[in-house]
Amino acid sequence: MEARLAARLACEPDGALGREGDAGEAQFDCRAVERDLRLAARARAAEQQRPLRQQLTRAPHARDQRIRLRRRDGLRLTWIGHASFFGTLGGARFLVDPVFSRRVGVFYPRFGRPGFPLAELPEIDLLLVTHAHYDHLDAPTVRRLPRTTPVVVPLGLGRWFRRRGFEEVTELDRWQSVEVGGVNVTLTPSRHWSRRSVADFNLKLWGGYVLAADGRAVYHAGDTGYCAAFAEIGRRFPGLDAAILPIGAYAPAWFMEPNHMNPEQAGRAFLDLGARHLVPMHWGAFQLTDEPLSEPAERLKTWWASNGPDDRRRLCLMAVGETLSL
Repeated sequence: MEARLAARLACEPDGALGREGDAGEAQFDCRAVERDLRLAARARAAEQQRPLRQQLTRAPHARDQRIRLRRRDGLRLTWIGHASFFGTLGGARFLVDPVFSRRVGVFYPRFGRPGFPLAELPEIDLLLVTHAHYDHLDAPTVRRLPRTTPVVVPLGLGRWFRRRGFEEVTELDRWQSVEVGGVNVTLTPSRHWSRRSVADFNLKLWGGYVLAADGRAVYHAGDTGYCAAFAEIGRRFPGLDAAILPIGAYAPAWFMEPNHMNPEQAGRAFLDLGARHLVPMHWGAFQLTDEPLSEPAERLKTWWASNGPDDRRRLCLMAVGETLSL
């Protein structure tokens, strides 16, 4: 499987879509990214010596709010922080990219706490992971989940879960779907890349998910740069109730833009998708790049005031731990 996936990705240097969204116009140089990542890692290690906790603000936490984690009815989203969400849809409970750890990788401590303790997580019916990066696939968190939990992952990532004893693991290629617990899950394209170890560069696929049940649907984009896939997702899944889109980890733009959206690009993606609500994520928890932790939310609010829909309620800028009922 790894050889087949590597052959596919070799024909798609950016792994999904070219710089203008056309796989035939891909301009993404994987070797250059690998080189730049090494340089960035060294710079980040030096940067961590500075007292970041005194310089940066973090995403606000919901206060005095009872999170009804054990309910199954309706469409609800609880922001755990960063790209991690707990939700309910079609009577099922799902978990996306759960990270409850105090740090990811070696260099990135967590600012603030998760939306709720992992010990309070009820039994879930579906675990989804968008890709192999450490801020989305957290081994200490996954280790504490029941091995009977159904898992859906992109092509090539299933082995990681099977080796850890998970019994029901489904791998999806782009635009493939599977039904789990009454929820239809579709893996959608994204403009990103994958690596978890020295030897597996782009050997595991990545993407986002559309979850649909009972006439409701929500889209979680995972990690992605801006691309034409958003318009296609909106065309295939009209009337999305919510689009969960990343808005952080974009500075410096010359290095991050192929793989991460800035807040203004996330706004454009929301309009491309035609979703009813925008739920921003991927900000405020980990200092992965150069922008201050609170900047993505402020820039998005500024963009919305000039370019977003008139109904301000469609922008759901959640606090960590907040539950949104749709």
